[in-house]
Amino acid sequence: MAKKYTYIILLFLCFISFQATAQENKGNSIAIEGLNFYPNPVSNGKVYISSKSMQDKDIAIYDVLGKKVLQATITSKELNVSSLSPGVYIIKIKEGEASATRKLIVK
Repeated sequence: MAKKYTYIILLFLCFISFQATAQENKGNSIAIEGLNFYPNPVSNGKVYISSKSMQDKDIAIYDVLGKKVLQATITSKELNVSSLSPGVYIIKIKEGEASATRKLIVK
C-alpha cells in the first residue's frame, strides 16, 4: 500500500517539476515560425515536423515521468518513433534559438 502511494507522489512531483520548467522557459523561448507537426496521434511510427525555416531540428521526447526516451536530430521532415510504446509523451523541438513543446500521443 505504501509503495502505491510512493509512486503516486513521485508522479505528482515529476508533473509539478515539468510544469515549473515549462513555465520558466515559456517567457524566454522564441517560437518556431510556421511549425507543423503531424499526425498526432501517431499510429504508423512516423511523425512529420516542418517549419517555415527548413533548418535541422533537435528533438527530445520525454515520457510522463519526465524521463528522456528518445533524442534525435532530423534534417528532413520525418522522425521515426516506432521504438516508443503506446502512450502519451512530451516532445521538445529545437530549431536554432527557437523551440516548441507539444504533447505527442503514440497509439
